[in-house]
Amino acid sequence: MSQKNAPPPIVFILIFFALIGGGYWFFFNREPVPSNVTFPSNTPSTSFSPPSSLPSGTTVKIDGSTSMVTINQNLKRTFERQFPGANVITSANGSQNGIADLVAGKADIAAVSRPLTAQEQSQGLVAVSVTTDAIALVVGKANPFNQGLSSSQAADIFQGKINNWSAVGGNNGSIRVINRPAVSGTHQAFQEIVLKGANFGTTPNITTLQRDATTPLLQALGTDGIGYATFAQVANQQTVRFVPIDGLTPDASGYPYQRQLYYVYKNPASPGVQAFLGYATSAQGQQAMILEN
Repeated sequence: MSQKNAPPPIVFILIFFALIGGGYWFFFNREPVPSNVTFPSNTPSTSFSPPSSLPSGTTVKIDGSTSMVTINQNLKRTFERQFPGANVITSANGSQNGIADLVAGKADIAAVSRPLTAQEQSQGLVAVSVTTDAIALVVGKANPFNQGLSSSQAADIFQGKINNWSAVGGNNGSIRVINRPAVSGTHQAFQEIVLKGANFGTTPNITTLQRDATTPLLQALGTDGIGYATFAQVANQQTVRFVPIDGLTPDASGYPYQRQLYYVYKNPASPGVQAFLGYATSAQGQQAMILEN
């Protein structure tokens, strides 16, 4: 039987160079993607650039955590100073109420002192970390208890398991616990960080405030009470003392009760929200939070 002759080797060599040439032409002569074309992404942006200018009349409404009152006010002053004609309106009705107002369109940004839940994220809410804060345990200046607590002792006090100062090295006397309401982001963060997710106690010595406000809490401490607040709000208070936890005060780097503070927006962010968040997270905004205190 006769056998067909195979193609000469030169044929394969020519095919090989043809393929290389075609690939070269495709990669180096294809039509470039227009600069105005973007590819879709399922991940919303959590960072914005600081603005260089803003239209006069730009308004941003912020509501939420009482822990962030000072931060809000500092950024409001410096933001409005840098961009004349801009208006930042701030309120502090608690993290939960701030989120509710954001969802309802009554606020542009929610100031929140806890992470977002999965349900909140499913509503299109996005959290931008602003700064790190500490939760300070405080007693009145006239309280004779001048020692520290361990983490477990602090948890037991707020769960109602310890209700006498003598159990933690103090004088014999009932411990009055002043708690924040559940709408408070600091209440929720305290429950997660200090109580490890357990519930607050319901013993008669524990009082829960009706409104999330730091000043009434500090006034209620008297000589036998203990409460908690964001460190930034009470750092310069003259009527209270910090209770060290595990030997550390709230300004120490290893202090155990630290948490993140957030600004939350609803995706997609408006130009005003993008501008404010870009400023808040810039080096200038971060410095303003401290210097304007």
